[in-house]
Amino acid sequence: MERTTRYSKKREAILTALRQTDAHPSAEWLYQTLKATHPDLSLGTVYRNLLFFQQQGTVQSVGVVNGQERFDADTTPHSHFVCTCCGAVIDLKKIPMDANLNQAVQSQYGFQVERHELTFYGKCKACMQSKHFEEDVLS
Repeated sequence: MERTTRYSKKREAILTALRQTDAHPSAEWLYQTLKATHPDLSLGTVYRNLLFFQQQGTVQSVGVVNGQERFDADTTPHSHFVCTCCGAVIDLKKIPMDANLNQAVQSQYGFQVERHELTFYGKCKACMQSKHFEEDVLS
């Protein structure tokens, strides 16, 4: 028996907030952002809906950054850069995804590859230009 999903203003607000930012927010960020306009919203509701959206293929997780899972409403194949200094997650849409990589893994290991993700780690431009970064490099 197929279960129907009811419409929810909170669910819609969470998805809208996620789609309106390219910051790749955490559940906590979404909760804090929406709490003023949805005072009865709970952090648990945000987490449950993010899981629901992932299962539906509407959003994707970009991994854990500084202890918090981060999410992206853009589910088209693209890479990310994670700043190890400030925690920013930045889309790298100009880096082509290599379809041959999926085939290489399939043929070498015998797996059925559905997709792959590519994430780069390092310091973003803003952190490299900050005085704090310069002090780290010099010490």
